[in-house]
Amino acid sequence: MSKPVIDVNNLPYADGDFYSFEALLSQKERDRLEEIRQFLKTEVKPHATGWWNDSAFPKDLIPKLAELDVMSPVRRQGFSNLFAGLMHAEFTRADTSIATFMGVHDGLFTGSIEELASQEQQEAWLPDIYSMKKIGAFGLTEPLGGSDVAGGTRTTARREGDSWILNGAKRWIGNATFSDWVVIYARDLEDNQVKGFMVDTTLKGYRATKIENKIALRTVENADITLDNVVVHDDFHLKGANSFKDTNKVLKVTRLSVGWQAVGQQLAAFDVARRYTVERHQFGRPLASFQLVQQQLVEMLGNTVSSMGMMVRLAQLEDEGQAKDEQSAMAKAFTTARMRETVAMGRSLLGGNGIVTDYEMAKIFSDAEAVYSYEGTHEINTLVTGRAITGIAAFV
Repeated sequence: MSKPVIDVNNLPYADGDFYSFEALLSQKERDRLEEIRQFLKTEVKPHATGWWNDSAFPKDLIPKLAELDVMSPVRRQGFSNLFAGLMHAEFTRADTSIATFMGVHDGLFTGSIEELASQEQQEAWLPDIYSMKKIGAFGLTEPLGGSDVAGGTRTTARREGDSWILNGAKRWIGNATFSDWVVIYARDLEDNQVKGFMVDTTLKGYRATKIENKIALRTVENADITLDNVVVHDDFHLKGANSFKDTNKVLKVTRLSVGWQAVGQQLAAFDVARRYTVERHQFGRPLASFQLVQQQLVEMLGNTVSSMGMMVRLAQLEDEGQAKDEQSAMAKAFTTARMRETVAMGRSLLGGNGIVTDYEMAKIFSDAEAVYSYEGTHEINTLVTGRAITGIAAFV
């Protein structure tokens, strides 16, 4: 009996959208998403593993991203939150590090300006931010403050006349080694509230040092920041950032993007695992012809589809102005847990080849650990949801 000829470049359900969620987009959005896919296919994916291995961010990609014009798809361009989410998933599918760079600049940093800056500040800053002439970072996490940073921010701000004096340290700040600006969240010594400040990274007393030896998101340049009597004029205090409740308005939205990253991670793992098991032969047959291999591929896809379904509904709620903090928290916890399962199965299906970046899966597997942890740990997001359904806080 002749063996079936399998065209690995023309597999069924090539986009992995098993339940046709993209059909919910308008035709304009579908066309735009395809344009972005083609850009990622040519400008990002072929180079992503090399960037990751070298632990170096490709700054020459920034002008190309600027030309692609993907900044602020909802607020500025009028696309739906569903489109924005699927776009972010596609960025992650191509490379989690570049998706994280965009999540920091376009999500956390730009989101802080769009959500918390005054109209005058927005008019002054946003044109250069949207055009990516100025790159931003988001300074919240600290060396001794992660999940408890809401009430435990150690970085301080002291008012002196028309200026603020910032002192303290931040950690894990993406883009901070080369960004032009960074939004720093600091505790006002007068009223003990967390406030936000737009900090020029050339100011005296500001220093950013690249964090080395990472096993995830190696292309992203995370940094330790120190602030030693950095003087910031009051014009650069974000006028709507006067408590952590204000900061959380930004985090609620960006937590959605991390849920979409979890979808993109799973799509990437499924892409690699399916292609590998169709191409790779053992015992004279494609790996994909074995029942247990097909079972794992289906479980990977099932995790992906269930994660996508949750995120699609949450995007719809966001479009309707009905999304709640606890829904974002549950989505982040659920999708990243499924992601961990999915990338682990993918790595296993590649056997020994799953632990070298030559076959991409090792990079996908490692990057998933960062996605699992940032924008609120699995445990904290679970407890935020638990508080919502019981009325009892279990944080301490």
